[in-house]
Amino acid sequence: MNKAIIISGNLAQDHEFIYPYYRLLEADFEVDVCMLEGKPVKGFLGTTLPPNKDQPVKSIDDIKVTDYKVLVLPGGVKAMEKVRQEERIIEFISDFNKQKKIIACICSGAQLLISAKVVKKRKIAGYYSMKDDLINAGAIYTDLPAVVDENIITTAHYKDMGPWMREVIKKL
Repeated sequence: MNKAIIISGNLAQDHEFIYPYYRLLEADFEVDVCMLEGKPVKGFLGTTLPPNKDQPVKSIDDIKVTDYKVLVLPGGVKAMEKVRQEERIIEFISDFNKQKKIIACICSGAQLLISAKVVKKRKIAGYYSMKDDLINAGAIYTDLPAVVDENIITTAHYKDMGPWMREVIKKL
């Protein structure tokens, strides 16, 4: 079975976590969840994440790049401000990119891509307030519903989750 990993933390944007979670399950992926806190958390809108109460939650120490085909980075600016400070998570993202595995990133998840130093000379969408940050990190800011640059597939806003995940699934 194909495996995916979603990495996030407390106050993640609920629907940016939930939609790819279920979309990957529909595509016959086994979906693991890694939270900065190592346990279920509350999304920004109050949803328990992961939404399946029986879903085990892993810590960064429990996961290996080689186990996964796709990495999902949901947004939620409050979550990302904390998650990006965990060096092991940033290293995981960097290693995932080095192996050219698919990284699906939405909204403020782009902060993690910046911290992992994987955006230089790449077309990247991210939340509009991060346009300058992405450009300053060397990215080519692109505001389209789904931006595909080799193995990284991004979108700026949850209104475009359909086209974004369609491109992720197509790439898989």
